[in-house]
Amino acid sequence: GRLSQSHLTVVITGESGSGKELVARALHKHSPRADGPFVAINTAAIPKDLLESELFGHERGAFTGAQTTRRGRFEQADGGTLFLDEIGNLSMPLQSKLLTVLQRREVTRIGTNKAIPVDFRLICATNRQLSGEVQAGRFREDLFYRINVVALRVPALRERQGDIILLAAHFLDFFNTKFGKSCGPFTAAAVHLLETSPWPGNVRQLKHCIERAVALH
Repeated sequence: GRLSQSHLTVVITGESGSGKELVARALHKHSPRADGPFVAINTAAIPKDLLESELFGHERGAFTGAQTTRRGRFEQADGGTLFLDEIGNLSMPLQSKLLTVLQRREVTRIGTNKAIPVDFRLICATNRQLSGEVQAGRFREDLFYRINVVALRVPALRERQGDIILLAAHFLDFFNTKFGKSCGPFTAAAVHLLETSPWPGNVRQLKHCIERAVALH
């Protein structure tokens, strides 16, 4: 709650499926930038040869296939929040370009030397230990200290057992509505099973479990 009112850069850490993007969206939703865009990009889901264009944009004709000028995610997030998921996957050259953008608060599209001012709040997420990545030489130390202003850890679902049934009930209502069903409530045996399962896939796994149960009921 306190962080949402600031413009500080935040690094959200936690296991895959634990809800890091939801935390980022909550930070944006309750911030002074709430009326601006929330732009999310998963750096691990985009091929490395396309990621630079996705982030920084390009001018028409900058490379083969660049038929039109394209605004990158930094420009799209102007006035709002940019969420970089799995930032630990960025290559060293892109890490260097990101550091430059953060220092100068301006972005240069591929195919031009014109710098474009951008105003955004950066929120990052990773399931890696970035300090370890720095020691291993896979992540720039100067970028690490630039983005690691505030670190927020999202606990694994098994560490917050009291949330499991609350989340399961929420997903049950959601998928009952989605599929036009009226499953539930959970039996005592189901509650015990839900609360004692390790949930290695965290909230994402729980969501899919409830979705499957409702769909097949």
